[in-house]
Amino acid sequence: MSTNEPSIPKWLKAAMRIDVLTLFPEMFASPMGSSIVKRALDAGIVEITLTNIRDFAADSYNKVDDKPYGGGPGMVMMPGPVFDCYEHVIALSPQKPRTILLTPQGKPFDQAKARELSMEKRLILIAGRYEGFDERIRIGLGAEQLSIGDYVLSGGELPAMVVIDAVVRLLAGALGDRDSAKDDSFSDGLLEYPQYTRPEVFRQMKVPDVLLSGDHARIAQWRRQQALERTKKHRPDLLGDRPYDPGPSEGPNP
Repeated sequence: MSTNEPSIPKWLKAAMRIDVLTLFPEMFASPMGSSIVKRALDAGIVEITLTNIRDFAADSYNKVDDKPYGGGPGMVMMPGPVFDCYEHVIALSPQKPRTILLTPQGKPFDQAKARELSMEKRLILIAGRYEGFDERIRIGLGAEQLSIGDYVLSGGELPAMVVIDAVVRLLAGALGDRDSAKDDSFSDGLLEYPQYTRPEVFRQMKVPDVLLSGDHARIAQWRRQQALERTKKHRPDLLGDRPYDPGPSEGPNP
């Protein structure tokens, strides 16, 4: 994609390249054309290239799927077009990629995985369709598998968009403020603390006094307490063996 070239802060990391192999590249126009991902593209923080697997079909019908051996419903993505597309994409950059299949069989994608992937220089995301991939695609490409949840979607495009958004926002410069991602939910294994803005009172609901105090130590303690209490209430599984000691309460616990 063409990008503008605004000045980039000295603390900015080297750019990341993300290649997406998909049958529906047009689905990515909106998420890549707005908000944080667009700003990161425009700033040269990340480069995202979309390649249509169908362009590598071997026949005039652009066929990329076929019936499964052994019978059964649906169609399976054929290995030939995917391998040819992948080998074409590999040659577009000398950077060694980390290759990921978006599939319900994959390991759960979470914030820790997003942080891990944000340290890579190049990612290749392969979005499947139909009943899934011929198993030889996974074996032959040596790809890891990721899933965004225990439910079935029509294809891997939406999961690829989720991975891109979660990873790109962690790249230095993508959010503008280097500290912006530090307090996000899951950034330290907890849900994020409650946030408030103007007005101070809205429909008889008031901003907690501690946030108006100007006492940064008390505010930090309150936020930590709220994050622990919110996590215990809504996602106790995230606490694991972490000691639970929220301390004295100084405000509402949403």
